Amino acid sequence: MFAENHHKVIIIGSGPAGFTAALYTGRANLHPVIFEGMQPGGQLTITTEVENYPGFEAGIMGPELMEIMRKQAHRFGAKSIYKEVTEINFSNRPFVVKTYDEVHTTDVVIVSTGASARLLGIESETKFMGHGVSACATCDGFFFKNQKILVIGGGDTAMEEANYLTKFASGVTIVHRRDEFRASKIMLDRVRKNPRIKFLTNKKVKEILGKDENGRKTMTGAILEDTKNQSITKVDVDGLFVAIGHKPNTDLFKGVLDMDETGYLIVKPGSTCTNIPGVFAAGDVADKTYRQAVSAAGTGCMAAIDAERWLEAQE
Repeated sequence: MFAENHHKVIIIGSGPAGFTAALYTGRANLHPVIFEGMQPGGQLTITTEVENYPGFEAGIMGPELMEIMRKQAHRFGAKSIYKEVTEINFSNRPFVVKTYDEVHTTDVVIVSTGASARLLGIESETKFMGHGVSACATCDGFFFKNQKILVIGGGDTAMEEANYLTKFASGVTIVHRRDEFRASKIMLDRVRKNPRIKFLTNKKVKEILGKDENGRKTMTGAILEDTKNQSITKVDVDGLFVAIGHKPNTDLFKGVLDMDETGYLIVKPGSTCTNIPGVFAAGDVADKTYRQAVSAAGTGCMAAIDAERWLEAQE
């Protein structure tokens, strides 16, 4: 069983990092296998239009970009398995990678499981995601020129996104469930000095309002609930950005791979090497700073080259 399920390279997770790693290891004749997991194609599959990925002058839909990347990796011999990895064992070589019904072994693992934006968890948020609701200002801010926007959150992420969005929006309102902010003083001061930003404190989003006409969804506003007296306020806005942080998808590697206090994998400076030789990390799973498709793809390329060189050194 092990012989036929043994691979030179297993990539856990897809997205720009995983597919780029697969493309490079495929071209190096390493026959990589990609476990695409719960969200094949990663976060970009829930993004409507991507305008800032180089090479697509007129922009491209997120799912379409991921499908192109997948096909390109497959062209060079990469293989996708549409299953979630449920267990790993990096204590011996070859490494063991298990799904709920299969066992695979591998010489190298590239982890590209990404990070997920923390969301509000209300049904209307899902309905209007990509149609007025977003979790990434640098990805989607451009689409909100001269529009009114809410930013939800009270930490540095929320302050940073709100500040950035004033480049496009006519007005930005930060909505926070408390009247105290977790954000650093410097970020808070910067936002308070910005005349285009207002605050609504002790409020939480109860419902996102919008219309759905012939399958074309448009957000029109939100219902806010006061966290102290439960009173309800309706606000008319064109967009809502959820900025309550990201969670790296690293639960599988807890206690095995080194990670920081928030769960992002730690790699050796100037490389994609984790603390375990032969295990590499690429994309948002190890990047809390940039979190862009193009930077994820770049580290996917790095991980593939690191893996290829490591395998050569073993032989």
